[in-house]
Amino acid sequence: MEYQSSKSAVLQLWKKFGGSAFGRWAVSKIVAFKAPYFRSIKPCFTQISPGRVEVSLKKRWSVTNHIGTVHAIAMCNAAELAGGVCLDVSLDRRFRWIPVGMEVKYLKMAKTNLKAVCEYPDFASIEAGDVVMPVGVFDTNGEEVFHADITMRVSQRPTAK
Repeated sequence: MEYQSSKSAVLQLWKKFGGSAFGRWAVSKIVAFKAPYFRSIKPCFTQISPGRVEVSLKKRWSVTNHIGTVHAIAMCNAAELAGGVCLDVSLDRRFRWIPVGMEVKYLKMAKTNLKAVCEYPDFASIEAGDVVMPVGVFDTNGEEVFHADITMRVSQRPTAK
């Protein structure tokens, strides 16, 4: 089956508005409005393209734990957002997806602002079934502090009746 590029609304918004700081802020707010559980981390997308998404997360009081580091669930949210948007903007338009699992590794204490990065360069070959989206979360020194492998279930979109 030949790859048919994504018709993702997020990708279309990014192509139109992602070139400016205000546009990136606006796209980030729109995505968080559509999926409100991401609003708690106040994400800001810095890159959205098929095969790669970056989203930043500022270290602030509401996302820290009792020892002053960014808490695990905030990093899980950032990872799921990066992985989900990466798959959404990359996936052949004939498919849909839903997350079904996440395996995480806490590698270091997250003491700074963070950036979640999902790369999936071979996106054109994705077929129906389970796909694992790898997401690294990096501190401002470029060190990976957290890693998530997010399993997404990909299936055919139902045909219109």
